[in-house]
Amino acid sequence: MAEATTPIIEISRVFKAFELQGQAIQALSDATLTITKGEFVCLIGASGCGKSTLLRIMAGFEKPTAGDALMWGKPIDGPDPSRGMVFQDYALFPWLSVRDNIGFGPAARGLSSGEVRDTADKFIELVGLQKFAKAYPHQLSGGMKQRVAIARVLANDAELVLMDEPFGALDAMTRERLQDELLDIWQRTRLTVVFVTHSIEEAIFLADRVVVMTPGPGRIESDNRLELPRPRDVASPEFNAIRRVLGAKLHSHHGKKAA
Repeated sequence: MAEATTPIIEISRVFKAFELQGQAIQALSDATLTITKGEFVCLIGASGCGKSTLLRIMAGFEKPTAGDALMWGKPIDGPDPSRGMVFQDYALFPWLSVRDNIGFGPAARGLSSGEVRDTADKFIELVGLQKFAKAYPHQLSGGMKQRVAIARVLANDAELVLMDEPFGALDAMTRERLQDELLDIWQRTRLTVVFVTHSIEEAIFLADRVVVMTPGPGRIESDNRLELPRPRDVASPEFNAIRRVLGAKLHSHHGKKAA
């Protein structure tokens, strides 16, 4: 790891183009973003604005067409356990128990069976699933599956957790509960989190910074640092003032796109 003065993530003038049915699609255009260790950053924007593409570049699943993507000052040239991805659809192994799903990464790194079990049990406790350690994914609710997915990333020694609309498929009550639990885990572990969401309210509730992206090709429209103390009340005047400002930034781009 580099010195604390080095950002954990640097995205510098990144462009990303795909080819779809013989046509070039520009997903990202001149995107620049710096993230320091321990921050909770949310990316918001319209569908197709490049949020998930930017996240996948940080994860190492995609390479920029042009520009630089760095972690601790070194190029991101492929997936790495230090960067863990949490998806909306959980991506759990259905044939493995909760304990074995969480212990999969430590086992793959060559830890002894005792170390794997101790590591898995530590993170099972962190996400409050002690009673379900032997259960299989089909026996869990959506919220429980997402807790397993988060614990699996943390057990793999991730420094950076990349979350692609992880609560998007959950009902409102489960979503609110998991938002609270995620904040609790983040505050206890001081991980760095980059979280993609369509919800302005979710972004304001969770983040230190809310990054607004323009409709595709995606650019960083604005980087908004939130000075709202935690825990945050979604009904407070201060919260709703921020929601109006960010909503105006998003909708102004919708208007330009339609014009």
